[in-house]
Amino acid sequence: MNHLHEEKVKFLEERAAQIRHDTIEMVINAGSGHVAGPLDMADIFATLYFHVLKHDPKKPDWEERDRLVLSNGHICPVQYTTMAHAGYFLPEELKTLRQFGTRLQGHPHRTALPGIETTSGPLGSGLSQAVGMAIGLKMDRKLNQVFCLMSDGEQEAGQTWEAAMLAGKLQLDNLTGIIDRNNIQIDGMTEDIMPLEPLRAKYEAFNWHVLEINGHDFHEIANACEEARAIYEKPVVIIAHTIPGKGVDFMEFQYPWHSKTFKPEEATSALAQLRTLQGKITSEHE
Repeated sequence: MNHLHEEKVKFLEERAAQIRHDTIEMVINAGSGHVAGPLDMADIFATLYFHVLKHDPKKPDWEERDRLVLSNGHICPVQYTTMAHAGYFLPEELKTLRQFGTRLQGHPHRTALPGIETTSGPLGSGLSQAVGMAIGLKMDRKLNQVFCLMSDGEQEAGQTWEAAMLAGKLQLDNLTGIIDRNNIQIDGMTEDIMPLEPLRAKYEAFNWHVLEINGHDFHEIANACEEARAIYEKPVVIIAHTIPGKGVDFMEFQYPWHSKTFKPEEATSALAQLRTLQGKITSEHE
């Protein structure tokens, strides 16, 4: 992994801003979809696809690629947008989100879209799939890394902890989990619905190496992923503290925006804020 210099940080910031804008545009066009999670994970997706992951958009099945498992598949619009900008398919296809016959389903469909590693659905199943991949790569003596992106809400699922226990027992140091710690789920705040804390201590008790970062700081994201590759005989989990709805003032920290349909005036305001970084720059549309 190359050093993250300031020019690259600026590049990632621009990519993340475009990813946020295009993600919301495609959800508005589809008429439905999840929005708060995709916005808060844009910085992490940009860093993974444009700095961290070993992958080749022209060869999605490249044997030496790192694997990315999106366990919380409902935030797939941000993955689709990132993949389009990375070169897996043309950005024009983003307009087909959730349409009949599209490759861009409301949850990722592995056999429909090259570059998607798993088919998701029930929350809590992704870590089990990632553990299986990590075991297989160990058996084949491969050096590929497996990254499993999870929501904090799915930490309430028992299957997550079964997988975490097995990964710790098997010392899967080729596995890195990234938890989107945005503190919301579909019906409220996580600590009101089912408290997760102390989340760090729970993973440490299962023999995981735990890192906590600001999920909107590109240096912290990149450094954590680099440290994860260096950890020996333990799986790693990165708890990324994020702001749900990042970039749109009326959506930030508002759990109803986990999944909500835009009113026309909300759509106009959201896109304007994302084009101007909440008024920090002038939009070419003005």
